Amino acid sequence: MKPLFHGIIAYPVTPFAEHDGSVDLAQLTKLIDKLINDGVHAIAPLGSTGESAYLSDEEWDAVTSASISAVDKRVPIIVGISDLTTKNAIRRAKYAEQAGADAVMVLPVSYWKLSEEEIIRHYSSIGAALSIPIMLYNNPATSGIDLSPELIVRISKAVSNVTMVKESTGDIQRMHRLNQLSNGSLPFYNGSNTLALAALSAGATGWCTATPNLNAALPLALYKAISTGDLTAARQHFFKQLPLLQFIMKGGLPTTIKAGLRLQGFDAGIPRAPLLPLGEKGNDELQTILNGI
Repeated sequence: MKPLFHGIIAYPVTPFAEHDGSVDLAQLTKLIDKLINDGVHAIAPLGSTGESAYLSDEEWDAVTSASISAVDKRVPIIVGISDLTTKNAIRRAKYAEQAGADAVMVLPVSYWKLSEEEIIRHYSSIGAALSIPIMLYNNPATSGIDLSPELIVRISKAVSNVTMVKESTGDIQRMHRLNQLSNGSLPFYNGSNTLALAALSAGATGWCTATPNLNAALPLALYKAISTGDLTAARQHFFKQLPLLQFIMKGGLPTTIKAGLRLQGFDAGIPRAPLLPLGEKGNDELQTILNGI
């Protein structure tokens, strides 16, 4: 059976109104409609692209509800959950489930360094509160926690609804090791944009990416080429979009994606402080990249 989440899983930005910086739910709905109409396979609001860390609980709830309503069951939706406390992570996860999310993606974040037992307990507590699947998310660059493949598989065995993994370290060996340790039974997803070709070739079930905000056609073409075994076409599609992938990763996803949307005529506002909008030089470079694809 094909997993519920596969292919190109798109991460929308969270638009902010220009006049007061509040969450712009109308623009969010338009953006999600655009992504679905462009053909993405799933929607994943409230990841790092969606500036989840910069939203109040009230804003987070509003974005969750609006996103699920906008998707309207046309494609699967997976809501990002990250919080310093297990208590609020559970609150958000339960809110997402009750609002109609198909799954949640849980990224543990830390101030104090967490032990493996504390991490396992975090996932176990969230899993016990839910009846929907959990995607374990490993992204040490934003969370401050690096989950080894051995620990990830240990968590998946301890928590029955941890059924998939988003790996964002940029190390393809992590994905190979996840496959080995789980005997191929634990689906893994690529979260490192510039690793897309290698990860999909290595058997990643999907690619979790903000790129479709600016260009959905190339990620979709890459996934299709890999799915049909056309490696020559896959390479062509990947290297055509590689400059864009490199640019958005270097410049920060909320900053660069919002700038690119504005260049394309879609106003999603600017990132929330302390993040800064893209400067004039960056906008010129991004415009050149977009013109080239």
